[in-house]
Amino acid sequence: MTSSGLRRDELASFLRARRARLRPAVVGLPEGERRRTPGLRRQEVAQLAGMSIDYYIRLEQGRGPHPSRQVLAAMARALLLTRDEREYLFRIAGENPLPIGGPSREVAPGLRHLMDAMTETPAYLVDAAYQVLAWNRLATHFVGDLTDVPDADRNMIRWTFGRPATDGHWTDAEIIRFVRNTVADLRAAYGRYPADPAIRELVTELLGTSPRFARLWAEHDVEERRPIVKRVPHPELGPLEFECRVLHVPETDQRMIVYVPEPGSPTQAVFRRLAQRVRS
Repeated sequence: MTSSGLRRDELASFLRARRARLRPAVVGLPEGERRRTPGLRRQEVAQLAGMSIDYYIRLEQGRGPHPSRQVLAAMARALLLTRDEREYLFRIAGENPLPIGGPSREVAPGLRHLMDAMTETPAYLVDAAYQVLAWNRLATHFVGDLTDVPDADRNMIRWTFGRPATDGHWTDAEIIRFVRNTVADLRAAYGRYPADPAIRELVTELLGTSPRFARLWAEHDVEERRPIVKRVPHPELGPLEFECRVLHVPETDQRMIVYVPEPGSPTQAVFRRLAQRVRS
């Protein structure tokens, strides 16, 4: 390790391993017939990163100069590194990772399939700023069918703080704890994504329109996520009680919100009737 924190040998090994993992077709290059080793060639990575071939070769051999943050970002793009791999690349090069522009709003097909398979459980997916990205059929009874709703109107936090001060929602201790925790989670996202205009605009809007949000935001709280029990007087389904689970999806920094009724409870019976109605 150098005085700058650069771990040359580890950086060289990591670059070689990530390069060997990539097939040419994945990055838009022809496979060719004379490839003696799997993955990309060194010159191909250099070309994709827009850097000197000699410079990249020296990095892979553990004898290159300290790469700049711009060079590291270019190599991360060329090698199609995941978020965790990108952060690791910066760390072993002795640099703090560059801030990511914004939270991921791309929904993985596997998550869509998972929610659709949960036929008796309402579930929906939100990004780090609590923008609703996807939902299953049962969730429409709680968040509505958002298919034709503009993106700006799909935000859970905006819905929450848009409720009037006289709403019974604000007298439930569990709901208040959940809201407080959600604001703390939004603050963390605000710090992780300083360049994201949607998060900045949401925070600015709520600071100006919701004194309750402004008070919670000013507390600078950070809390660990915990499940809560929600009791909902649903206008069509009657009184419901279920555990609200917020499951973090690490690779995208998204959250899956799932309403889990107690086995054998009246709420589970209601969810099952809804599921049967959907299937019929």
